[in-house]
Amino acid sequence: MFLNLISNRRSIRKFKPQPVEKEKIDTLIEAALRSPSSRGFNPWRFVVIEDRTILQQLSRAKPHGADFLKEAPLGIVVCGDPSKSDVWIEDTSIASVFIHLAAHDLGLGSCWIQIRKREHNDLESADVYVKELLNIPDNMMIESIIAIGYPDEVKKNHKKDSLPFHKISYNTFKIMD
Repeated sequence: MFLNLISNRRSIRKFKPQPVEKEKIDTLIEAALRSPSSRGFNPWRFVVIEDRTILQQLSRAKPHGADFLKEAPLGIVVCGDPSKSDVWIEDTSIASVFIHLAAHDLGLGSCWIQIRKREHNDLESADVYVKELLNIPDNMMIESIIAIGYPDEVKKNHKKDSLPFHKISYNTFKIMD
């Protein structure tokens, strides 16, 4: 079942206006909270956004690659606390992927919006923009926003023979490009 899940999951950027049911949101949050964390430190925090006005504002977090959030009925902001763990980036990334996989398993579409190390404009980072908008403390860092909703587009999966198997080495690293 897992291989089927990862074979068919695609990033979805077009959503139906239908809201995501509370039971499904609860399942997404449970999936995030079950994600592995180095030494069990769980340095992540999540902000669930259903408010259309806030989603619209978040869609402007960076100049490119976030605009579709304004049409999503749900967004989950994934934050990490660097004071809790030196691998907060990895832990929040894993949690983000768990949200993606759970969304697909629930019949939802999702797409990762990178916030960490992205700029909102020439004067402010996307991280600062999101923190100010959502009243997130300065000690927290924003890794991503996951846009979620019922898909309004169909994408074919990547066929197995299109995967970059040339990037795999066995026993020692070999350049095979």
